[in-house]
Amino acid sequence: MAELDRLDRAIIKALRRNARVSNVQLAAEVGLSASACLRRVQILEEQGTIRGYTAIVAGSGSADTHVVIVRISLERQTEDALNRFEADVLKHPEIRECYLMTGEEDYLLRLELGGAGDYERIHKEVLSRLPGVSRINSSFAIRSVL
Repeated sequence: MAELDRLDRAIIKALRRNARVSNVQLAAEVGLSASACLRRVQILEEQGTIRGYTAIVAGSGSADTHVVIVRISLERQTEDALNRFEADVLKHPEIRECYLMTGEEDYLLRLELGGAGDYERIHKEVLSRLPGVSRINSSFAIRSVL
């Protein structure tokens, strides 16, 4: 990956605030022409600096929806073990986010579920069957602050 300059960092910062900003608005914000800005964004995408765009979707808003934070420790932290775990996580839509972590646990997952019964099923049918898992530590969120 190439070194990012001031303009690349400004583009990334602006896209993090609003990935749906038009190229013309983005260019004006970072001080480039529209064509130069578009070229830079395309290069950032091709290099893998920008890996994609996503929508952050609010929970169902239902009182029945619960967020569960799950910390996972693996038996081994080899590249193969990490790749197998990550590939399997991608198969489960109830896992909304997955982060490779430093510290005591290897991964942090965010799930949105219907409650304790739903979590019990996910724990038994999904989490405990993920490859290489040695420990699962879960917490139910009380409420969202942001």
